[in-house]
Amino acid sequence: MKAIGNIYLTWRKGKGERRVLIGLIRRNKTEGTRFSYLKEGIEKARKLGFSVYEGFPDTTKAYSENVINIFGQRLMRSERNDIKDFYDFWKVDEKCKNDDFYMLAYTQGILPTDNYEFLADFNPVKGLSFITEIAGLSITKLSADSLVEGDVLRYEKERPPNSHDKYAVKVFKGDLFLGYVKIIHNRVFGKGKKTLKITVHHIEKNGNLNRVFLHVEG
Repeated sequence: MKAIGNIYLTWRKGKGERRVLIGLIRRNKTEGTRFSYLKEGIEKARKLGFSVYEGFPDTTKAYSENVINIFGQRLMRSERNDIKDFYDFWKVDEKCKNDDFYMLAYTQGILPTDNYEFLADFNPVKGLSFITEIAGLSITKLSADSLVEGDVLRYEKERPPNSHDKYAVKVFKGDLFLGYVKIIHNRVFGKGKKTLKITVHHIEKNGNLNRVFLHVEG
């Protein structure tokens, strides 16, 4: 899939904490799928209590065997009764549902039992379409009626560059600052010359906006 570059494994200490890039998953025709830890990220994550991802105990090793099988265990299986709703939510192309690398990229491999996410470095190809999320809502603390599903939002790259992430992209509804595009997913906004479209895909709220999922289209 030309839309998908590398996939980054991220971890954070808890909800509302900053995501740390701890690993990189790469796929090519000759070497297959490989995984390696990112030294700077691992050092940072260990200070916050991280150890290793189960199945990959050596943080200095580049893994090439069973990589996608291990990470693919996080994916929802196709025999579930609610699988169609899952595909629809994440805008999955059902022709690719058996490609675990694709599914990790598009559904982020999120589980309610841990703090890992798999974030793809997307490319601005024709027909690009993926779901991401607004980061920073625990800081902006916006009221639940600030957004509705279907709202068209605007974005701008942060200037001067954010000290935590030089690719930082701010998201607005009109002049109202909402937060940031999730790390790694924000990189596609700096590629190519065409403007991408962002709409509100799904909202979780409890007085304030709790989670806001965005649909990004090329």
